[in-house]
Amino acid sequence: MLGGRGAGKTRTGAEWVRGVALGLPDFAEPALRRIALVGETFADARNVMIEGPAGILSVHARRERPVWSPSLRKLEWQNGAVAHVFSAEDPDSLRGPQFEAAWADELAKWRHPDEAWDMLQFGLRLGTHPRQMVTTTPRPIPLLKRFLADPRVAVSRAKTADNAANLAPVFLDTVVGRYAGSRLGRQELDGEMIEDRPDALWTRDVVEASRVDAAPLLARIVVAVDPPASSSRRADACGIVAAGLDDGGFAYVLADETASALKPREWAVKAVALYRRLQADALVVEINQGGEMVESVIREVDPSVPVTSVRATRGKYLRAEPVSVLYTQGRVRHVGALPELEDELCDFGPGGLTSGRSPDRLDALVWAVTELMLRDKKEPRVRVL
Repeated sequence: MLGGRGAGKTRTGAEWVRGVALGLPDFAEPALRRIALVGETFADARNVMIEGPAGILSVHARRERPVWSPSLRKLEWQNGAVAHVFSAEDPDSLRGPQFEAAWADELAKWRHPDEAWDMLQFGLRLGTHPRQMVTTTPRPIPLLKRFLADPRVAVSRAKTADNAANLAPVFLDTVVGRYAGSRLGRQELDGEMIEDRPDALWTRDVVEASRVDAAPLLARIVVAVDPPASSSRRADACGIVAAGLDDGGFAYVLADETASALKPREWAVKAVALYRRLQADALVVEINQGGEMVESVIREVDPSVPVTSVRATRGKYLRAEPVSVLYTQGRVRHVGALPELEDELCDFGPGGLTSGRSPDRLDALVWAVTELMLRDKKEPRVRVL
């Protein structure tokens, strides 16, 4: 089970142990008698998995609660089931004991994940169907990636927001409000596996370092549009990204309103609306896919909007590379979180995106930043504030 902070991972693991120990329906029949409980450290196992507010002791009714012997690191149920507690810091402690079931908590934080996991597997050799439960906030460690690629592993996911009714409002307002959409928030709150592609033009660290809460007064703002070749369900998305430039020469990415399955007039309406909302200087529109038709569609929506037509003469990678250098130099900032755009940036390498899809958000971003920073400077539009 992959989940964010406060999503209910510990409660899920504790209820699972209760189910297998007591032989409850949908868990095991009969009860499994020998269980391993493996935490990041013994203190974590004791304070979270066993004695914590969502731990094993708390999920049992008084009459069925097991006896906890901290000195022996052991839980004993009245039906004879026994759970032994182990620390992942000491993989060798798992040599020798044997089990029918195991609960491993916060595996992505273990200091020796592969060694401790391997020793646990050798001990799961009792009964007809040994089973194990892993609860963790994800990190891109090799062991966890192997689990996700293994068809024999059942994966459940939970976000912090899914359990909001049981969390303090202050936590939701401050922590969730601050980190939502960022790399750390997507990992720690949404339970997503976030990692870098080795040959990508952008890295997560560079993107995170570029994030700001708000943009200063901007001298120029453009809305860039990368139109799809068609409007069918399987067509590429229409990339729509807005960016601005301040007097110091720094660019600020303001919005990503990329959308799929839009007809020409629909994406034109969406782009013009963003242009109006941000009081932009121009729409920067790639015309490779539609030529003069692209510009005429925008004119039909609003003939007063200034349109700058651009045509791609080089491949996407070559166009994107100078923009990625600007990010590395710290000259481009993201206003707030733009998770879908950032995913494309950090997954774009010489062969394109891993998925094979068109990087429409990235294309629109590249056109916007190129217009602002890599072309001849234009006079700023005067805005009435």
